[in-house]
Amino acid sequence: MGTTVKVDSASWEREVLQDSGLVLVDFWAVWCGPCQMVAPIVEELAQEYAGRLKVLKLNTDENPDIAGRYRIMGIPTLMFFRKGQIADQVVGAVGKSQLKSKIDQILSS
Repeated sequence: MGTTVKVDSASWEREVLQDSGLVLVDFWAVWCGPCQMVAPIVEELAQEYAGRLKVLKLNTDENPDIAGRYRIMGIPTLMFFRKGQIADQVVGAVGKSQLKSKIDQILSS
């Protein structure tokens, strides 16, 4: 069963850039209301796509270096990485069906 995993500056290279599969990173912060709305959806996606998608959460307040590197201006930002490269991203709170279609599209490409 898949679950979201916390990632930080120390584990970023290993967890995201060196992973050969599809990785979804949820850039969020504790004070961000829309981030709290998206969190349960992200958790559900981690379970539904277990084995096909790794789902990570990065707190932008605790890891400003990573947020800055990827020019995260608004949160939540959901960024998809494939083989260490940015494959796509979604900014703002979006519905589960929109995220599922994005994931399916990336997985099938």
